[in-house]
Amino acid sequence: MQDKIVIGIDPGSILCGYGIIRKELGSTIYITAGQIAMPKKLPLSVRLKYLYEGLSEIFHTYQPDEAVIEKIFFAKGIKSALHLGHARGVAMLTASMQDIPVIEYSALEIKQSVTGYGHADKNQVQHMVKAILGINLTLSFDSSDALAMALCHSHTMDYKIHTPLVWS
Repeated sequence: MQDKIVIGIDPGSILCGYGIIRKELGSTIYITAGQIAMPKKLPLSVRLKYLYEGLSEIFHTYQPDEAVIEKIFFAKGIKSALHLGHARGVAMLTASMQDIPVIEYSALEIKQSVTGYGHADKNQVQHMVKAILGINLTLSFDSSDALAMALCHSHTMDYKIHTPLVWS
């Protein structure tokens, strides 16, 4: 397998976590992680613009080969689900516009891959992400979730047949 840079994206309409790793033969290397913060008081359309611009800059800077996003399965309410759907759409579109394949995994698959337990809580996921990557940094839950997505993909990329969400 050739080296690949993978970005995990944990989209939200207020905070979007991202985590970037490089998968090399026999190892996984932490590159960076962070959050894109969108002012809560701004209209959703403007926050989505902030998200697009932030992700575009991250993609330009780190040149990921693949993007990973969590499959949506529930939200706290209808409004939250709609806002999450919009943010997911922006994240997928931003990657696709740069010809970066988008791969989706369920929360269960991500947690199982990183912690060995599909119903792990955010603290367990964060702890294992830091242990796997050998980092001792303060990470937000959004960033550690995004890194968990990237790790899940790096653990399965050689074995799982997936269909990227990219059209020619």
